[in-house]
Amino acid sequence: MSAQSPTVATACTSIGFTELVTLLEQVFVRHGTSPEVAAVLAHNCASAERDGAHSHGVFRIPGYVSTLNSGWVNGRAVPVVEDMATGFVRVDASNGFAQPALAAARSLLVAKARSAGIALLAIHNSHHFAALWPDVEPFAEEGLVALSVVNSMTCVVPHGADRPLFGTNPIAFAAPRADGAPIVFDLATSAIAHGDVQIAAHEGKRLPPGMGVDSLGQPTQDPKAILEGGALLPFGGHKGSALSMMVELLAAALTGGNFSFEFNWSDHPGARTPWTGQLLILIDPSKTAGQNFAERSQELVRQMHAAGLRRLPGDRRHRTRAKSQEAGIEMQVQVLRQLQELAEG
Repeated sequence: MSAQSPTVATACTSIGFTELVTLLEQVFVRHGTSPEVAAVLAHNCASAERDGAHSHGVFRIPGYVSTLNSGWVNGRAVPVVEDMATGFVRVDASNGFAQPALAAARSLLVAKARSAGIALLAIHNSHHFAALWPDVEPFAEEGLVALSVVNSMTCVVPHGADRPLFGTNPIAFAAPRADGAPIVFDLATSAIAHGDVQIAAHEGKRLPPGMGVDSLGQPTQDPKAILEGGALLPFGGHKGSALSMMVELLAAALTGGNFSFEFNWSDHPGARTPWTGQLLILIDPSKTAGQNFAERSQELVRQMHAAGLRRLPGDRRHRTRAKSQEAGIEMQVQVLRQLQELAEG
């Protein structure tokens, strides 16, 4: 691609959410997914872009295309759903993406949670390359409490260790509340999300201290040094490291998926997606708190505001979502053009 002037390269336009979903579906199908898989992935990716979660939005599309073209992931995989017990659903994602596996098990999982009060979904043989909050937020919109964890590829040095072992291993939580959007958070157990490091490297920006180390294990604020032989650090030292270990046990050991260090994609040049596992727990609060849970959640929010907290987890995302719904999703012209090119050929 020829060099462009900064003015042209940063010129922006807007695109509607439905239009972006359709465009991304075309990209995925063009590069080897089934229409069913494309629909799930496109909605997930467009939702992240709409809400301003740029490290998991269209920024990820070249990675999806690269990993599909490498043959590392099966874009036409059909998940196999198993009803294991009263509150337990297991899904073999068949070396496909985790989100279609979740979609395939969703109705059974919700039915079990409504019946038993709690239900667990264990996904293995899967690839997760997206934000985790879109997996849990829809359940909270139905009045359920949702907690999910997923592990990724080795890129984080455990606290006190001298080499990477864990993934960024995010944790996402969602709970309904009265008179407002669900309470939702999605956080990596690393000091910074891997995608944010990639964006910083692309934009030539430095990172805050404490995010990662270089190939010699020395602290660095250079994102390229982290990506090129270095590694991330866990947030909060030993506390974040312990949570990352917990995610490995829940998302990999418990589901039957791979630990972050157990797969090797060297025979698939261009592979980007971690081949691991995901665990999701649903709770029906009506079984304990009755219909008061959403009100109790709202009361907690009121007290947090009264204590001086001005921004709750997810507030910025919802403001960006509202803006995008009104004015369209802002996107660089160059990025939109690249997506169109990927969709066409």
